[in-house]
Amino acid sequence: MIATRVRRRTDEAIWTDLTVGTGFLRKQFSTIARLDRPHWITISSHDPMFERFEQRWTFTPLAEGGTDTRYHVDFRFKSLLLQALMDVAFADRAAAIVTAYIRRARRLYGA
Repeated sequence: MIATRVRRRTDEAIWTDLTVGTGFLRKQFSTIARLDRPHWITISSHDPMFERFEQRWTFTPLAEGGTDTRYHVDFRFKSLLLQALMDVAFADRAAAIVTAYIRRARRLYGA
C-alpha cells in the first residue's frame, strides 16, 4: 500500500481511495468497507481493473476470553501481467496488514 484516503465514513461503511504498487508500477482504485461491529468487516472494490476483489475480517469471541480473528483476501486483476506483479508484493502486504492489526489490538487491549 502506498497511500490511502478516506472519502466518506458512516457507522456502517467506509469509502476509500487506495494506491498500491511495487517499484515503477502504481495503481489507484476505490473500495468500500461494510462494517457489522463487532462481528465482521468486508472490503470490496468494483474497479474495472479487477475481476474480483474482496477482503473479509471476522471476529468471534472465545469462551476462555479473547477473540478469534480471521482475515481472508481474494483478488484477481483482469491483467495477467498485473496479477503476476501484484501476487509477489501482496503476500508481504497481507503479512504487514495482519502484523499492524495485532500491534494495534495489543496497544488497545493488552497481550
